[in-house]
Amino acid sequence: MKKSTLRHLGCFASILALTAAFGITTINDAAAQDKKVLRFIPHSGLRITDPIITTAFMSRNHGYMIYDTLFGVDEKMQPQPQMVEKYDVSGDKLTYTFTLRDGLKFHDGAPVTTTDVIASLQRWGKNDAMGQKLIAYTKEMKEVDAKTFQIILKEPYGLVIDSLAKPSSNVPFIMPKKMADTPANQNVPDEIGSGPYRMVKAEFQPGVKVVYEKNPDYKPRSEPPSYMAGGKVVKVDRVEWITMSDAQTAMNALIKGEVDIWEQPSFDLLPALKKEKDIEIRNLQPLGMNYMLRMNWLQPPLDNVKVRQAILHAVNQEDYLAAQVGDPDYYKVCPAMFGCATPLNTAEGAPKPSIETAKKLLKESGYKGEKIVIMAPTDLGSIAQLPLVSGPVLRSIGMNVDVQSMDWQTLVGRRAKMDPVDQGGWHIFHTAWGTADMMNPIANAGVKGLGKEGGFFGWTEDPVIEKLRDDYARETDPEKQKQIAAAVQKRAYEMVLYVPLGEYFQPSAVRKNVKGTLPSPAVVLWNIEKE
Repeated sequence: MKKSTLRHLGCFASILALTAAFGITTINDAAAQDKKVLRFIPHSGLRITDPIITTAFMSRNHGYMIYDTLFGVDEKMQPQPQMVEKYDVSGDKLTYTFTLRDGLKFHDGAPVTTTDVIASLQRWGKNDAMGQKLIAYTKEMKEVDAKTFQIILKEPYGLVIDSLAKPSSNVPFIMPKKMADTPANQNVPDEIGSGPYRMVKAEFQPGVKVVYEKNPDYKPRSEPPSYMAGGKVVKVDRVEWITMSDAQTAMNALIKGEVDIWEQPSFDLLPALKKEKDIEIRNLQPLGMNYMLRMNWLQPPLDNVKVRQAILHAVNQEDYLAAQVGDPDYYKVCPAMFGCATPLNTAEGAPKPSIETAKKLLKESGYKGEKIVIMAPTDLGSIAQLPLVSGPVLRSIGMNVDVQSMDWQTLVGRRAKMDPVDQGGWHIFHTAWGTADMMNPIANAGVKGLGKEGGFFGWTEDPVIEKLRDDYARETDPEKQKQIAAAVQKRAYEMVLYVPLGEYFQPSAVRKNVKGTLPSPAVVLWNIEKE
């Protein structure tokens, strides 16, 4: 053998020795490590990390990464125990007793106790529509011991377990008492949960990047995963959320394999993505989504019902759906406030679009040309076109409209402000809800009439609709529930609590080597592995 060859072999042996000694990653090692990292493009950047103070889906999805829940709904939308091991209900239907699973532990090593659970439920119950109603019917939440607690009702209430299993915003996530004691309108001071992932706080770049690592202390349930229920088995070591507001950049990153999942690809790019041999389009949210135009009742002139009715009559859902989605395969006109695919589907109270009627109502209202501020997100492609439709539509009936552009997280912060417009307030914003968020009068935050005290942004206040919602909560007969729900919707249209803008189905784009993605009402990233 030539000396030069021997020298090369010697060098190669030295390199291998250095690699072994110092942990230098080889090509094969790097490939193996990459299989343990899941890279995900979310629909927007995460800035508000507390899923209780906002209904924003980014915060909800973050919540599912690091927190756990007492119950979770399965693919039949039936509640199943999650952190709860067992529960029973007294004969008079007034006392619910729950026992927690063994081994539940927070990320800081502390055990999960009923003290934490009760504090978490009480905080959630101050903001969430179903939580508020549950608290209103609750006489006491009582600690029996560290693993057992009771919810004692004032009168029978049929939605206790459904409330604790609420799958979408706001989700009753369980956090340590020291965090749950934070006022319900302030972000919690830390990111400590007991869920399947832990947030790597040192790598958090608000609005840009979030990193999670597998929680080694998490004990999944033994049942197969189904929606938010069953075993939350983590099969990767690390998940990176990487914000890419430019759709073309996101698509290129997915095609090149730089990322693994794109949560909400632009509808206009779906045809191109379908042609890529390594990409699959998967419907991971089979219940669908619903667009909403929400008005601020505290801001003149929208405190005038006839002005709100003018806006309602001016809206044609087809215009919004065509502009935002484009492809009729992914959308449908839907006047039902509780979803067209639910048992409560009805068109009760929904008017036919009419610009002439809208102009007439606006004239009757006494509108004097006041500026109407519409907040428009620039970085959230899934709703970005909606305010750009509303602007011209409202101008066409004679309104003075100011469409103000901002990123979504800024909008989420600003919509919580009750200040006048000249002090940073607003009149209108658009959003999207999963059908699971809206499928009955208690879950649907848009039909709450609580005003400033517990109302959704826009602060609609109506004692009539609150009485109807109470009637629904007490009723156990499904047919009577349908009748009450129809009355709720009729009243909501009459007073214009919000304007439905149609239903759509948002697919995700996923690389084919990513296996185990789960359809669910929210984004869940357990059960996933990379081949």
